[in-house]
Amino acid sequence: MTDNLIDTYARILYDYHFLKQTIKKADCIFVLGSHDPSVADYASQLYQNGMAPSIIFSGGVVRPAGELRNTVPKTEAEAFFDIAVKKGVPPQAIILENEATNTGENFIFTKKLIQAQQLKFRSFILVQKPYMIRRTYATAMVQFKEFDFVVSALADTYDTYLSRCAQNGISKERVISNMTGDLQRLKIYPERGFLIPMDIPEEVWSAYEKLIEAGYEGRMAS
Repeated sequence: MTDNLIDTYARILYDYHFLKQTIKKADCIFVLGSHDPSVADYASQLYQNGMAPSIIFSGGVVRPAGELRNTVPKTEAEAFFDIAVKKGVPPQAIILENEATNTGENFIFTKKLIQAQQLKFRSFILVQKPYMIRRTYATAMVQFKEFDFVVSALADTYDTYLSRCAQNGISKERVISNMTGDLQRLKIYPERGFLIPMDIPEEVWSAYEKLIEAGYEGRMAS
């Protein structure tokens, strides 16, 4: 398959995954862990723009030195904390959740943290990578439904996102494999109770199948 065809199919998946909602001011910016440091950049931008007075960074996966702009291994939450502080976010405005290792746990452990610390947050801006926004929303509708929330990501197109990833040492192959993995989860996770069902248009599923045939299947759920 040619690179142009791969990009055509990947762009279809990207545009589908990037569910766009109008953001509004909230009690807290809730950032789900990621290997992509631009997620923390965007959360910091939202804070600086006055969209919420607090940030929760959730993510217990330890990323190796060289990822997330760190010189030593750190959890996603800790690495995002460093990025946000360098962007001018006051440390006292940030809360860390250092246990979660997947999207469901981001919500489960963050709810426990909110309860344990008796935080009065009722509304959230949920922040993730653009191509994880739809799954974040679908998961939140199950795991976070008692709260008011919107989902948001940096407003990149497929091409500008790949360019941003390249600057952060994230390959196109990794991005596309992550996108096929996310679509598979949107297909199979509703029956496991992990997220609400989402309509997947035929064009999107066909593009997914073409990318799987081309070998982009490095992040499939079992």
